[in-house]
Amino acid sequence: MQLVKIRILEGTLELRSGLRIGASEGEMRIGGVDQQVIRNPLTQEPYIPGSSLKGKVRSLLEWRSGAVQPEPLGLAALKGPYRAAVKPILQLFGVGGGDQLSDAEAQDLGPTRLAFWDATLQRDWLTEHVDESVVEIKTENRIDRIRGVAEHPRQTERVVAGARFDFRLSIKVLDIDGEGDALMQTLLAGLRLLELDSLGGSGSRGYGKVRLCDLRLDGRDIQSTFDAVDPFAVAA
Repeated sequence: MQLVKIRILEGTLELRSGLRIGASEGEMRIGGVDQQVIRNPLTQEPYIPGSSLKGKVRSLLEWRSGAVQPEPLGLAALKGPYRAAVKPILQLFGVGGGDQLSDAEAQDLGPTRLAFWDATLQRDWLTEHVDESVVEIKTENRIDRIRGVAEHPRQTERVVAGARFDFRLSIKVLDIDGEGDALMQTLLAGLRLLELDSLGGSGSRGYGKVRLCDLRLDGRDIQSTFDAVDPFAVAA
């Protein structure tokens, strides 16, 4: 097995609605925001962790495969009826840490192909919005259905709609992958599912709607190819 090349997929991730990816609260403040977004500790700018992107895309592909389980799919899923759909997911995202691969299984799957980068705010976008806040405070309530009264108000911090982030990931191509087209097709389908669903918390309430644009693969524009992907038509 040989590493043939590493391809780079990059572009822009644009927020179509406010995004919340939460941070752990170091302290409680009276009258403060209940839920804050994650920030770079040096710049205090919000960012999107690569782990959040990877986990959501993998989850959506696992749902599409029909083999979804409470935990991320592992080797056991290859023995089921959805092997054809599961195998590229494991090749792209890897197996669980508890899975022990035999030599034959390791040769069949190979190492994890994808590596997601943290998505940081674009410098050009920040320059254009230098006098504007990057985050907003959204207040929500619980409604008593009988009395029609708003109760238990809570404040949630979100990155504002319209914010643009640098999106980047790398894809290893091995000699067992051919040109890597099949795995790339699965990856693009997962990214299209992300656009159709949401990223971060409270997606069912309209948070985290995103759009990927200006996509380039090894510097070549593939936006029209990506926009034409029907993630359900290419499902195994």
